[in-house]
Amino acid sequence: MSDGNLTLFHTIIYGQPCDGWLNTTEGAIYHLGNTILFLGYMGGSGAYGALYVFSFLAPAFMCLALWGWLSVCGLDVFIWNLVLMLQCLAQVCHLIYRLMRDGFSSEELSALYSTVYLPLDVPVQVFKEITAACENKVHLLEAEETYAVEGKTPIDQLSFLLSGRIRVSLEGQFLHYIFPHQFLDSPEWESLRPTEEGNFQVTLTAETDCRYISWRRRRLYLLLSKDRYVARLFSVMLGSDIADKLFSLNDKIFAKSGVRLDIRLPSLYHVLGPSPPSSERGSASSPPRGSQGDQTTGTTEPTPTNQCVEAQTSQEGQDPVPKPQVSQRQPRSSDTEMPSEGDTTGRFPHRYQRGRAPLAPTDTPRL
Repeated sequence: MSDGNLTLFHTIIYGQPCDGWLNTTEGAIYHLGNTILFLGYMGGSGAYGALYVFSFLAPAFMCLALWGWLSVCGLDVFIWNLVLMLQCLAQVCHLIYRLMRDGFSSEELSALYSTVYLPLDVPVQVFKEITAACENKVHLLEAEETYAVEGKTPIDQLSFLLSGRIRVSLEGQFLHYIFPHQFLDSPEWESLRPTEEGNFQVTLTAETDCRYISWRRRRLYLLLSKDRYVARLFSVMLGSDIADKLFSLNDKIFAKSGVRLDIRLPSLYHVLGPSPPSSERGSASSPPRGSQGDQTTGTTEPTPTNQCVEAQTSQEGQDPVPKPQVSQRQPRSSDTEMPSEGDTTGRFPHRYQRGRAPLAPTDTPRL
């Protein structure tokens, strides 16, 4: 062991004790600094916990630096506390920058990311680019206020509902509802090409106080053309949203006879439709096969064929019995039966006449 270490060891162990304790105490600045230091070390973990700790340590070391400069008059005490204070201030600035970069401007956008985009494994930076396209603004739609009027409101934006409920109607007839985390105008968006213009063909009215975000058409098209990942993401979300709206319309589609018409299997409607009344009466009047009641138990004689009847009548010198003509099949009522007005007033047949077909969830590319 070196001489320096031995000297330090003997100084600590065998050092001279204090000659006497001072009756005076340090000033208020010293005690204030240690109090803030004590409160600062009660912070938790994580980014916000670290921000809390360093926010308290910075003023604590500032008080200790003032104490070293004014009371102790020690240059080393002042310099060390000043350096520690500057380091804490740098940490505070760094943490604030991180929270502003990774955080969200409002709680509604944070809830939107956690509910919709986080299950899709969308990075935070990509979500910030998407919300930056809508200027990070959340719009308010009061109850009974219209978002769009059929035939009047132009299709110049795409909106996403955050809270509330919106009613969709056509010529005063209710079609379906739009619930939170659904697009307000996804069919209109998909029905038009980027260079086309058009108006809403339905009316959207808020039933409750609603909040939504909205992207301008030109700005969103620029983002989709620049970022392929965002374009695929919107393709998946729009396709799923349109499919949900179609399924909600399916609950309103009935035939005149009361049979539900499934929009997913329109070619099988005639199979599920009701049978014609003539076939029902015929099946009801004819007895079951192999049973004639309790009247006859013997075998019945076979009926003569047409050739035998013709031969017998020709021998008697009479005209032959004409053969029965096979009548053409009459169309079933379910074949010619058209759905009721519930499906002719829907949003989607009118929307897709001008533009391309909607994206189905099975046709959209995976992320």
